[in-house]
Amino acid sequence: MTEPIVVAGAPLRDAVAAIERTRRLIAVVVDDRNRLLGVISDGDVRRALLAGKGLDSPAAEAMTREPIVAPASTRPDEVFDLMQARGVAAVPVVEADGRFVRVVQIHDFAESGPPGGAEGFAAAVVMAGGEGRRLRPLTVDRPKPMIDIGGVPLIERQVRTMIRGGLRRIYISTNYLAHVIEEHFGDGSSFGAEIRYLREHKKLGTAGALSLLPERPAGPLLVINGDVLTTSDFGKLLAFHIETGAFVTVGAVIYRVEIPFGVLRVSGVRAVGLEEKPSQSFLCNAGMYVLAPGALDLVPPDSAINMTDVIEAAIAAGRHISVFPIHEYWSDIGNPSDLQRAMAEFEAVER
Repeated sequence: MTEPIVVAGAPLRDAVAAIERTRRLIAVVVDDRNRLLGVISDGDVRRALLAGKGLDSPAAEAMTREPIVAPASTRPDEVFDLMQARGVAAVPVVEADGRFVRVVQIHDFAESGPPGGAEGFAAAVVMAGGEGRRLRPLTVDRPKPMIDIGGVPLIERQVRTMIRGGLRRIYISTNYLAHVIEEHFGDGSSFGAEIRYLREHKKLGTAGALSLLPERPAGPLLVINGDVLTTSDFGKLLAFHIETGAFVTVGAVIYRVEIPFGVLRVSGVRAVGLEEKPSQSFLCNAGMYVLAPGALDLVPPDSAINMTDVIEAAIAAGRHISVFPIHEYWSDIGNPSDLQRAMAEFEAVER
């Protein structure tokens, strides 16, 4: 198996690519003699982005130095015991002189192979009740989530990504032209999942349909807006939620604003600096969330409420809200120009 090696001085995006290419849980950073310098997990990447780093920043700035390692002479059962004892899912194996050998992860010891990552969700809810008025005439005969992207309905792409990750119980909230969605998915058996419907009889906002769940989930709940197109890994979102001990985790995209003028810095009436055409970055709500079961207590029964209201209520109550920065492809399909751009971009991403 190819190992997830990143050379010292490489950009952070190389670590991301190494993890995705090898399907390992960590990338290893080595020097020019292949000696281990540190490791980078997906969580390390997200934390670096939150700290203002970019994917072109040096990978070494995000790595964990002096990670837990297993000597090359360690028996497999001892490596397994080490990971369980230290609560880690992956360790680098090294020679006595520090040279990297390979990455071993806990799933290597499972006969069934590594899980998809999203099987730890109790369920998922896709919010698909909106009308999509700005996309008419495309939404005259179908809800917005049923618009085709590359020949596949947007919501089907979401559902198939969930199923590939190991998620098997999926709820879809419906309202406008609900029958189109229900006839497409049925009970979900043809997709390899159990799909049930939360039927809104009035507009309930972006979170109100959660009050229609037939039972309280036993574990974390994935919630995603039905008009979001992304290649982000739901399993990594869940892992980040658990790792950070969050009550609610909010997926976020980095939105950059280019200011087309020179910006003056002033003190009183005096100019003290001038920056030509600067850019600013903001973390924006991406319409993807993980909720602890208790977060549903913030959703009133059969009432219109938006997810932003739920998040603000949780913050006011002093609960831990984590932010999961998305560096993968993401687009919100809100209007015809968004749709055209997403179709072109996603076609390139899938090649």
